[in-house]
Amino acid sequence: MRILVIEDDPETRAFIARGLGEAGHQVTIAADGRDGMFAATDSPFDAIVIDRMLPGIDGMTVLKMLRAGGMVTPILMLTAMGGIEDRVEGLDNGADDYLVKPFAFSELAARINALGRRPTPQAEPRKLVVGDIELDLERRTVLRRGRRIVLPPREFALLAELMRNPRRVLTRTMLLERVWDFDFDPKTNIVETHLSRLRSKLNAEFAEDAIETIRGAGYMIRGG
Repeated sequence: MRILVIEDDPETRAFIARGLGEAGHQVTIAADGRDGMFAATDSPFDAIVIDRMLPGIDGMTVLKMLRAGGMVTPILMLTAMGGIEDRVEGLDNGADDYLVKPFAFSELAARINALGRRPTPQAEPRKLVVGDIELDLERRTVLRRGRRIVLPPREFALLAELMRNPRRVLTRTMLLERVWDFDFDPKTNIVETHLSRLRSKLNAEFAEDAIETIRGAGYMIRGG
């Protein structure tokens, strides 16, 4: 795999680059957010590792800018902040995984390998159409009856998951696993909060609710 590592600490950067290189990966390194942005957009990578606390442009801003630009490359965030709120913020802004420092290299390598095994967006149709909603995975745009709806990355991913499964009820646990990559219940109302925000944007100016709540079961996109 071609992997970009954006990390300002020289020892950590060298540790990661050496380990990934020994594992057979091709590694490019950047020491700050600005150089990392240039590297990430200059050539394609199979995965990107970003430290949250970077000089210049911080890691969270780099993440947001890459996702806002339409980049779909898997991104793993590194942080010294281990609180659930910090992890949720990173995932909510488009990170695919989150690893807290200090970490064992074996875990980092396993997580990167897992990201590399995920189906790429190129394996999917470029557009998803369910009922009167059209979602373009490549351009990251959403239209309902021709009206453009602007969604942040996590709401976009949530809608995409619902539209990949028309006529299927997706439970809260399924959405946590697929959209937030949680394999446990973090004891937050993150799904309900984002669904509420997504609904308000999809339903503005429309009488019919685009998402159906199946009481006691989960959620389903209408019109499938």
